[in-house]
Amino acid sequence: MAIINENYLKLQGNYLFAEIARRVNKYKEENPDANIIRLGIGDVTRPLVPAIIKAMHEAVDEMGKAETFRGYGPEQGYSFLISKIIDNDYKARGISLDEDEVFVSDGAKSDTGNIQEIFGLDNLIAVTDPVYPVYVDSNVMAGRTGVIDSSGRFGKITYLPCTAENSFVPELPKNRVDMIYLCFPNNPTGMTLSKEQLKKWVDYARENKSIILYDSAYEAFIKEDNVPHSIYEIEGAKEVAIEFRSFSKTAGFTGTRCAYTVVPKEVVAYTKNGEEHQLNKLWNRRQTTKFNGVPYVIQRAAEAVYTEEGQKQIKETIDYYMTNASIIREGLKSIGLQVFGGVNAPYIWLKTPKGLSSWEFFDKLLNEVNIVGTPGVGFGPSGEGYFRLTAFGSRENTEEAVERIKTRLEI
Repeated sequence: MAIINENYLKLQGNYLFAEIARRVNKYKEENPDANIIRLGIGDVTRPLVPAIIKAMHEAVDEMGKAETFRGYGPEQGYSFLISKIIDNDYKARGISLDEDEVFVSDGAKSDTGNIQEIFGLDNLIAVTDPVYPVYVDSNVMAGRTGVIDSSGRFGKITYLPCTAENSFVPELPKNRVDMIYLCFPNNPTGMTLSKEQLKKWVDYARENKSIILYDSAYEAFIKEDNVPHSIYEIEGAKEVAIEFRSFSKTAGFTGTRCAYTVVPKEVVAYTKNGEEHQLNKLWNRRQTTKFNGVPYVIQRAAEAVYTEEGQKQIKETIDYYMTNASIIREGLKSIGLQVFGGVNAPYIWLKTPKGLSSWEFFDKLLNEVNIVGTPGVGFGPSGEGYFRLTAFGSRENTEEAVERIKTRLEI
């Protein structure tokens, strides 16, 4: 008799997005002529920029010739891409990395979900709340979280509330934890930590021999000074932090898939007997066993991100989305809504008006102005009473959505 991994039965399933789809489909059936604008999903809409398309075409041509054809590549990524990542994303900020500390992958989602495999099941984890669901769900699948309670929290997870009351800055855990998931600029709130605030987490991790799993997928959207683009800008972070980056939102790779994870050789964890081991070696072993690498064509496309043309074109795309964010942010503020984010990230996080729950506001927005967003409670219990809109739509839809909210939504 085959036995299932019963930890999967503890998952809440795709409840959030399944319920969003159910409500939207029901509304469309009853209102077939409704022009629904979707500002809920965090997917990009702008096409890949010309520099990237050119590089992809050239790489495809190479794959069609015997003398330049490539089969299996290095599981960790090609040196031509890794060297560009180090020179542009790290060395330019005074951070020194070796090529074997950077691992190219098919997405930050994959890596943040898979990284827990190299850690023991007895580790205590902490997550900010609200939180990107992958961090929690991947640990549920592994059996590290206990069971969920009536408040929507898993018993063995330390939740770090991030709300308007604490300016969305998580407090250090009162109990000792071993694995800490941080995402800044944050999804879903769009908020950031200063260098001084992030240093407190690095100091905590060093004192407690904890590991910070730092999701920096939105760093390219940072506009303000004193907001770190990499956790390695903080002294001592290379001893305690693993960083995840992605080309998905910055360069439009949501459909082509390319990202990378940095695992410095200084970062270590321990056996139960106290023996010290490099996580770099463990992650390399995991990847070479379970992953065959990102396709050559895609890595050449990612390399083009760092060309002069690529940088200019990608900046234009990022500016486009951040202009959308400003349009949404200022539009909502103009009608008295309490709004957060949208300055250093393409997400706008708003307090639902009149004490409405996240789902009540979802229904109100859908029924009154035909706009779809994401209920904050779907990101965790502390997201209740909040709502997320994204800036990844077209300019036309963004402006139309804000105009509808300003003129037709009854607040």
